[in-house]
Amino acid sequence: MSQPFKDAVSLCKSIMRNGYDAYVINARLQKTVLAEAGTGDELAMDISTELDLDGLKRLFPNLEASTEHGVTGLIRQNSVTFYFHTASVEDGTHPEECVARLTPRLLKVLEQKGEIPLSAACPYLPSPQEQDHGLAGFDEGMVRIKGFPDQVLKRDYLLSVRAMRFSVNYHLPIEQNTWMAIVRGARRVLDYCPVADIMDEFRKVEAENLWQFVQLLFECQILHGLLPEIAALSRVKQIKNPEEGEETVFRHTLDVMRHYPEVLPYDWYGTIACMFHDVGKLYTAEYSEGQWSFLQHHRVGAKVTRKLLNRLHFPPEDIDLICTLVRDHMRPHFMLTDKGMRRLKAIDEYPRILEMVRADIKARNGSYREFNHNLKMFERADTPEDSLEPLLNGRDIMQATGLNPGPTVGIIRDALLKAQIAGDVTNLDEAKGFVKRYAQEERLV
Repeated sequence: MSQPFKDAVSLCKSIMRNGYDAYVINARLQKTVLAEAGTGDELAMDISTELDLDGLKRLFPNLEASTEHGVTGLIRQNSVTFYFHTASVEDGTHPEECVARLTPRLLKVLEQKGEIPLSAACPYLPSPQEQDHGLAGFDEGMVRIKGFPDQVLKRDYLLSVRAMRFSVNYHLPIEQNTWMAIVRGARRVLDYCPVADIMDEFRKVEAENLWQFVQLLFECQILHGLLPEIAALSRVKQIKNPEEGEETVFRHTLDVMRHYPEVLPYDWYGTIACMFHDVGKLYTAEYSEGQWSFLQHHRVGAKVTRKLLNRLHFPPEDIDLICTLVRDHMRPHFMLTDKGMRRLKAIDEYPRILEMVRADIKARNGSYREFNHNLKMFERADTPEDSLEPLLNGRDIMQATGLNPGPTVGIIRDALLKAQIAGDVTNLDEAKGFVKRYAQEERLV
């Protein structure tokens, strides 16, 4: 091992002993360059470290600041110049960049030797972490990755998800070359970026823009790896409405996500629940007699959603909330009785459920008949059961059944009240028929 290389390793160790990472860039190539250097050749070594300029100066008082692009500082020692480059510490970094990284100086050496690798056609020039996260200014009217997008993404593949997040939040298109780099690197996003980091970007998307974000994830194929169950809904068909015919469940899901924030504009969790509300249709779809059915898709969907949210590392309380919305989102689709109203209103998140149903109907261009009926009758759920009166009083019950005064009449009266609340009895004739049948079935007469 040559002395310059030993000195470079020694500098790295000094940095590492102080708790910071450091390594000789492309060590094998630099060893070869040193071995082939002749007498009188200018010697240089490239070192990568996460330590900034001030930190390096505290460790090495003789360090000089550098104006060279991508170089934090340099040290001249024993006729050798040691260049310190900024290391990428992002979790989503391309793993081989730490081993096969090429600095401008090493690239020039390879060029002189006629050994420039194909991957260096668009060389990655290391630079400090940008405040704008590697994206060009939005005054261009689009979201664009600075420099050569494919090479910049190698520094941090999470930038793909971040670019889409900025695109939907600021309503800007993604520049074409940037988009193609995102599509080409989609698989590596899933390979190298922790799910927690991807979901951190997900949570920064505003609720009213989530549908566009999910659509972009689908179009670049990231969704297919992150949530294949949601992406698979693009292959499940359903009837939108009798006039418009078929649509995919995925298209319907995006439409529901788009309409939900129109009433609850900042409800991120409710919009996420809309993304999962029909995932159960993937498992319950059945084609029979010329039409699709999805029986119990809401209950199956709640169980599947719990599995998916655990995979995405959601907190338990968030999982319970979203799964409740998915499980109960079908309740207001039907005309509810007083009892059904009370059961729905007993759910803490019933306002979100109502808005999910409203968004679902709007996405289908469907009928609001049942939904409007439920809204009109919803106030009845605020009336305590004790304050409701049965259609027949005690005297009426005795005349209808032939019973004498006693506790039996009270039992029948309570049964009649419950039947009214459940919607089984709605008028006087039905009430008289009910008390007669009840008295006979219970052998009270």
